Amino acid sequence: MKPILECKGLGKSFGQKKAINNINLELERGKIIGLLGPNGSGKTTLLKLANNLLTPTAGEIRIAGFNPGPDTKQIVSYLPEKTYLNEWMRVKEIVEFFADFYRDFDPDKALTMLSQLGVDAKDRLKTLSKGTKEKVQLCLVMTREAKLYLLDEPIGGVDPAARDYILETIISNYHEDATVVISTHLIADIEQVLDYVIFLKDGQIALTSAVDKIREQEGKSVDSLFREVFKC
Repeated sequence: MKPILECKGLGKSFGQKKAINNINLELERGKIIGLLGPNGSGKTTLLKLANNLLTPTAGEIRIAGFNPGPDTKQIVSYLPEKTYLNEWMRVKEIVEFFADFYRDFDPDKALTMLSQLGVDAKDRLKTLSKGTKEKVQLCLVMTREAKLYLLDEPIGGVDPAARDYILETIISNYHEDATVVISTHLIADIEQVLDYVIFLKDGQIALTSAVDKIREQEGKSVDSLFREVFKC
C-alpha cells in the first residue's frame, strides 16, 4: 500500500527564502503524527503544499500516490491556522454548507460534537470568540471520513479546559486506516496522543521518530527532546 503522504526532494521558496528545503518523507497510514517546530520552521508551508494551496518550487509531494489537486480533495480534510469561514453565517448554516460540499461529511455528528463543546448552532460566527471559532472548524474537519487529516494548530487558541476534549475528539473521530498530522508548538499538550513525530527546523527535517522510541532510547519525553534540539 502506498504511503498516505510522500515527499521527494520537496522544496518551496518565496523569493530568496527557502521555506521548505529538500524534504524527503513518507507517512504511514493509521498514525497520529506531530509536525513540530518553532515559528517559521516550515510547518504551515508543508501543510499548504499537501493541500494544494501552494505549488512546490522543487521536488514533488504526493497524497495516496496522487499529486495534490482534485483527486486528493476528497481524501484530505484540512484545518488551516486561520479562520476561513464566512463570519455572517450561523453555525448550523455552515454545517449545512459542508454537508452539501463533502459527501463524507456527517452533519448530525458535527452538531453533536459542537453541542458537547458548548457551541450554540444558532449563533452567527462573528459573535463567537476566537477559541470557539476554532472549535467549530475542528468539528467540521473531524466529522469528515477522510484518509488524511491535516490540522494546523488545532488547539492554539482553545482554553486549556477544552484541550483534552478536543484531543479526544481527534482520536475518536478518525478511522484506523487514516492518518492525522497535527502541527503545533504546544507539544506537552498533545504528546500523549502521538504515535510519531517530525521535527522541522529552517525548512528541513531535523528528526523523525516513533514516540515510543524516543522514550525508550532517549529516556525523555517528546517535549524535553524538542527543547534540547531547538534549545528552547
